[in-house]
Formats: sequence, C-alpha cells, structure tokens
Amino acid sequence: MNSNAVVEWAVVGSDIGPLLLAATGTGLVSVVFHARPEVRVKALGQLRTRLGAEPVESPGSARLAEPIRRLAAYFAGSSREFSLDLDWSLTSGFNRQVLRELATGVPYGTVVGYGELAGRVGRPGAAQAVGVAMASNPLPVVVPCHRVVESDGGLGGFGGGLDTKRQLLALEGVLPQPLF
Repeated sequence: MNSNAVVEWAVVGSDIGPLLLAATGTGLVSVVFHARPEVRVKALGQLRTRLGAEPVESPGSARLAEPIRRLAAYFAGSSREFSLDLDWSLTSGFNRQVLRELATGVPYGTVVGYGELAGRVGRPGAAQAVGVAMASNPLPVVVPCHRVVESDGGLGGFGGGLDTKRQLLALEGVLPQPLF
C-alpha cells in the first residue's frame, strides 16, 4: 500500500462488545474484538506498521458506513451475509487461501472442521495450519472464523475468546443460546 493511502477507522458497539473497524479504498481491512482503549492503540499501531499509512478516526466515514450497517443487521438477525468489499492485504499465501474459502464456502448457520477446511484448499492434513490461519484472520465475524470447529465437535480456539465464539454460533442457531 502506498504511503498516501488512507486507513479510516471507527469503534462501533455490537452484541459481543466494541469492535474496531478499519477500511481502505479497497474495502474493509480489519475487524478487532474488544476494542477498549488499550486494544485500540495496539491495533492501530499494527495497522500503521503493516499498511504503511496513518489510521484516521472517521466514525462518519463513507467507507465504513456499509460495514457498520451490515454488522448491525447481522447482530439484529436480519442479515445472514455481508457481501462487502474486502481488502485482503493483511493476509497472504495459505492463510489468505483458507480465509477466502471460509468467506465463500461456509454459510451462516453452518460449521466446518479445521481438517475439512484444509482439504477444501487442497492441503489435507494441514488442520493445524488452518488453525494458524484462523488465529491470524484480520476480518473476524465478516470472514467467519467462528464457524470453524474441531472434528470431535469441540469449539476449538478463538481470538475473540470462547464466550464470543459461543455467542456468534448461538446467534446463527448452531449452538443453544447461552443461559447467562
């Protein structure tokens, strides 16, 4: 990305806590869970370093308006897909291949095993590498890494925390609603 590129960001509320959203001219580039001030400072520093541009707070940004609207609709239960322009520049290689397959091939209300996802991208036996790709997902929720589970039915890991993963899977009807 060139040094004149603009990265616009805003923090929005959601059912799983504050989310930091960042977008470039290409599309949504980052979603960060639990966007408290200390998390926000770290995430913005990483964006600055990785994208070579100074992130600019823009809560009324036209670039962010559609992602904000789509996320609100998702959490309200009135939308099951995002159909957003995405900027994939924070991921590459195998990780990007896995995340793109996840984004297009694992619909709302379904789950996939780490091993099955590895097989879908032509790397059977690379379940652990799929786990690494999930952990590095720059666009969680929108690229639904919460839908990737262990083959024995276990939840697996989740960068946003297992409670957040449970909430997202419950929203999509995969798990029962948490009791509390």
